Amino acid sequence: MQRRSFLLSSAAAMALWSGRVGAAKSKPKIVAENAADAPTACGNEPFNVTQAYPVTTATRLLFVSGQIPVDARGEAPRDFSEQYRLAWANLETQLHAADMDLRHLAKLTVFLARASDRRREREIRRRLLAGRADPAVSVVVTGIYDEAWYIEIEAIALA
Repeated sequence: MQRRSFLLSSAAAMALWSGRVGAAKSKPKIVAENAADAPTACGNEPFNVTQAYPVTTATRLLFVSGQIPVDARGEAPRDFSEQYRLAWANLETQLHAADMDLRHLAKLTVFLARASDRRREREIRRRLLAGRADPAVSVVVTGIYDEAWYIEIEAIALA
């Protein structure tokens, strides 16, 4: 299957960028820092207040390509919430393969197929990350590679 080979090559490329996969766990040196006059909402919808993350030190930088809502058999659930949780589980799998976890996330880009899922996406993300990480987040509503998918998540992590 062409799509599966593409996804496997993406994982291999991710491992190349991650540097020392077996390196000891370390805490990222990321300090949130906003411009004094940075906006914190768009209309009635608040967004991630933290918008800038100067990095003081990091030994590894990991780029995780778009994680999709499919299981090991290549099947996607029909429900948005289940797709979202599966895409996050796939992201966490890539982080763990590089000896990282959610606390190492510095930047997330979430691609949604439907604008109507924005509020639900934010609610689930905040619950998943609560007390663990506060990465900069961009949410893009766009067409996604496979029409059965409602979400795709890519990330940058630092350790």
